[in-house]
Order: sequence, then structure tokens, then C-alpha cells
Amino acid sequence: MKNILKKIYSCDITICRGHINVLKKELFMKNIKDYNINELKEELAKTLNEKPYRAEQIFRWLYVEKVTSFDDMTDLSKDLREKLKQEYSLHNFNILEKQVSKDGTIKYLFDVLDGNAIETVLMEYKHGRTVCVSSQVGCKMGCKFCASTGIEFIRNLTAGEIVEQILGVERDQNIKISNIVFMGIGEPLDNFDNVMNAIKIVNYPKGLGIGARHISISTCGIVPKIYEMADMDMQSTLSISLHQATNEKRSSMMPINNRYNIDELMKACRYYIEKTNKRISFEYALAKDNNDNKEDADELVKLLKGMLCHVNLIPINKIENGKFVKSTNENIIKFRDYLNSKGITATIRRELGSDIDAACRTT
Repeated sequence: MKNILKKIYSCDITICRGHINVLKKELFMKNIKDYNINELKEELAKTLNEKPYRAEQIFRWLYVEKVTSFDDMTDLSKDLREKLKQEYSLHNFNILEKQVSKDGTIKYLFDVLDGNAIETVLMEYKHGRTVCVSSQVGCKMGCKFCASTGIEFIRNLTAGEIVEQILGVERDQNIKISNIVFMGIGEPLDNFDNVMNAIKIVNYPKGLGIGARHISISTCGIVPKIYEMADMDMQSTLSISLHQATNEKRSSMMPINNRYNIDELMKACRYYIEKTNKRISFEYALAKDNNDNKEDADELVKLLKGMLCHVNLIPINKIENGKFVKSTNENIIKFRDYLNSKGITATIRRELGSDIDAACRTT
């Protein structure tokens, strides 16, 4: 799949000429899913001179009924439906490829309609169904262990394109998604405004109705945006991709550390905790003979001691041309137990979809 993600529609994907023309037209139209409920009310009033309740109706059709055509919005007049078709697109993604793991995890390759593609993963847990969404086409961050590394950054996804990943999965599986994690392709806080707006859209009770507490945002450490999130007093979970507890080692794995080092990152995290009174989840991918020994655990304990936090230990996955390999199960368990013995709550993330390369590789 990675090769498909790196390029525009390959010549072996056959699309009829008429479909291409439709796509070209849609790309120049406004995506109606880019608007949160208040924005849509304003937009419809300004553009079509429609009353606010029309936005409520459209939200119900989009996010409760999950229609894929304005023609299906049957409580709107035919005249209004025609106006909507002239001004807006629904930007429904096409599924280019779907892989199903033996554990039930499903990885989608979605066509985002401009010649690019993104991955989205559906995971089943006891507490509900979780979708891992992408926030960008490609990634700028260059983390050495991440599957997104080497995929050229092309552009940010819009709020509607982020939301459409959830809708695309729900339509395909005829299910209701209960949790969202921003841990797919891209750095969510590098696409801050669109990610925040996507959360507003999925939050809306008369739409998808997914509460902020059921949403987790993972970042490699874009420090200014952590402060901004704290000041917004968001109820979503903040996950920090940490992976090393010293600057020298972290910089060797994560170039972002050269811009915002661990001291700056921890200062921002403490501000976030103080401001929101919410626990931060620190992601720590264990790589054999790299960050999985007792000395590394000691450094991590010193760094996080006294913080309202949780450490999510991730058995790292081997990636193409990557130098890091998964730590042994014995080391992973020892690492977890040592952190817990020192008062740092740590758990080991359950691996899902590893047979279809959908297991978490973190951003």
C-alpha cells in the first residue's frame, strides 16, 4: 500500500472518462462536510439565503442517515437540492483497497478524489469500535520508526476529509463508530485548525455525536499547539509520542526534538495538565537494544515522576528500510513492571492488525 500512497492515481487504476470529469468538478466545489453546524448555518444564509434549520436538516442527512447524494435529502425541496448540487460537493471517498486482518481489524485505502490516497483503520475493542484517522496526505515529521516516513508530504486534509474517513467506514460496515484516534498518516497538530474543526463536527449531538472524551489526539511534540489545546480546555485525550527520555536519543529517532526539545515539551505538558486537569498519555515504542533497557526506564521515571500521566508501551513494528526492531516480550513486560513499581502507570498496547500492516506505528 505504501507505494500507492506515494503517488497519484497509477495507470493500472481504470477510471472512466465521465467519472474523471465528475471528480474534477467536485474538486472545484465547496465540500459541505468542511463546515461545523454554526459555520453551515452562516454559509447557507449567506450563499443560498436559507434559514438556520436547514443546516440542522442537512447535518442529520449527512451524519445520521449518511446519505451520499443531495437527492436523498427528501425533506428538502427539489429546488433547494438543486441549489446545493450547484454550490457544494459531498466529497464521498472511494475505497481503493480494503484489507481484513485475522483479528478483525480492517485497513482502508481511501481515494481522496484529487489523485491521492490515505489510510484509515477500523479496530474492534470491548469498549466499542475505534477508527484511526489520517490528518494529512503524507507527513513532514520524519520519525525514524514510523510507517509514514518516506511518504512525501503533499497537503493537509480538510475537516470534511477527516470526517469522511469515519463516514466511509460506517457506510461500508453499516456500524456506529464510538471512538476516534488521530494516529494515522500525518501529524495532527501540524494541521491544527482542520483537526479541531473536524472534532467540532463529530462532536455535534445531532450528528455523529462522538464525545470529546472518546477522541485521542497524538502528536510528536508540536509545543505551541499543545499550549493552544490547553487554553481551549478540550476534553479529548492528548497523547505524546515520546519514545525516548533524553534529548540525544530522542533526536536520533525524532527530528522534531531538534526544534522542540524534551525540556520544552515537558513544560508544555505540565501546563496542559495544570490547565485541563487531564491525564496525558505518553506513547513509548520499545525498540530492541535502543530504548528498552533499565537505564532507559530509569530516565523515563525521572522525566515523568509526579506528573498526571500514563505510559502506553508499544511493541514497535519493523518498517520497510527501518533500523528498529521490536523488543522482546520479556523486556517489554519487565519495562512495564519496572515503571509501575516506581509509581508510573504503564500498560502494553494490544496489537491489532499486524498481519495487514495496520498495527500502530505511531506518529
